[in-house]
Amino acid sequence: MEHDWFSARIEALVEAVLTTPGHTTPDVRRAIYARGVDSGRDAAAPSASIPSGLAPFVEKVIDRAYLITDTDIGMLREAGYSEDTIYEVILSAAVGAGIARLRCGLAALRDA
Repeated sequence: MEHDWFSARIEALVEAVLTTPGHTTPDVRRAIYARGVDSGRDAAAPSASIPSGLAPFVEKVIDRAYLITDTDIGMLREAGYSEDTIYEVILSAAVGAGIARLRCGLAALRDA
């Protein structure tokens, strides 16, 4: 019963991140999220739906978020991305990567 409650909340979070009106299109957010979800696997090249100027930053959020600095954000701002856009990109990538890690953890528990 608690699992259903938790799953519903995660689903609602993902839906809100991907579909709420914002500065990025839902298609871009979905592509970034999907790249994050695929990060736990041997993922192919980033989706063509992710703007090329954002792709390296998306990869960094997914794989090495602890290394993001003000310089990274500054470079995106200099490239013309607004803070709202950057926030949406970070959120989409982080939620996708978080889902990938959650699935790995649940699989490990299931296999134990």
